[in-house]
Amino acid sequence: MTESGDDASSTLFEVLERSRSLGFLGPGPIETHVSHALVFGRATAGAPSRALDLGAGGGLPGLVLLCEMWPSTEWVFVDSQQKRTTFLSESVEVLGQSDRVTVVTERAELVGRDPKFRGGFDLVVARSFAAPAVTAECAAPLLRPGGLLLVSDPPDGPADRWPGNRLSLAGLEPMDTVVEDGVHLSVLKRDDSAIDRLPRRVGIPSKRPLW
Repeated sequence: MTESGDDASSTLFEVLERSRSLGFLGPGPIETHVSHALVFGRATAGAPSRALDLGAGGGLPGLVLLCEMWPSTEWVFVDSQQKRTTFLSESVEVLGQSDRVTVVTERAELVGRDPKFRGGFDLVVARSFAAPAVTAECAAPLLRPGGLLLVSDPPDGPADRWPGNRLSLAGLEPMDTVVEDGVHLSVLKRDDSAIDRLPRRVGIPSKRPLW
């Protein structure tokens, strides 16, 4: 039997409280975390067919978007830490969403080289994943041409975090900036250029960033 909307939201809040107790989620009301995660969903024109949360460990924004938006979207949650993906797998089961989610314990550089995932997503979301150049290099190979990368930015971050002349090295172009409810998002679009050399070997994107 499917949970009612109120019951499902209550279960989601319980899952996020557990995330906090495990040290995966920062301070502040759970309601605020959920509200901020929903900004990712409103930043797109429509529901993606396939979406991926890069560095999904704490469950934001992936678990919120899974439960509160886009009921037919297929999700992949990626995190390199086993304890975080164990939490995600357990949470997805508790939420009754196992049929729509694949949880992957792996470095993002390797996921981007895996034929099961490379070039297969309409949307990649990243919240507190890595520095801009690392995020771009790891996310872009996962997107189909025209797919979107949504990345949370610090409110007081520099204006040149996503320079267009450097983004092109990762096959991305700047599309928009979203500021809502205290959340700052950069919206980047995958172009149709070939980026066969990306992502580079594990650790190289951070050691020798594209910018």
